[in-house]
Amino acid sequence: MNREREITSSDRFMAKVCMNCTVCKRAREKQQGAAFWFVSKIESDLYPFCRAYERVYGRKAHESVR
Repeated sequence: MNREREITSSDRFMAKVCMNCTVCKRAREKQQGAAFWFVSKIESDLYPFCRAYERVYGRKAHESVR
């Protein structure tokens, strides 16, 4: 069951933190290496900012923006 959750201002704030996170930013830019592996493995389990990024922008925190 896929329930749509309303995006709150808190989600937007936390997604902005993920956008400015050095590790997440590097993973999105390079698409390989240690940062990419780390973010792709932990983003949805341990890091609430990555979960918020996915809710707000509709893509995983490690996926390329291009």
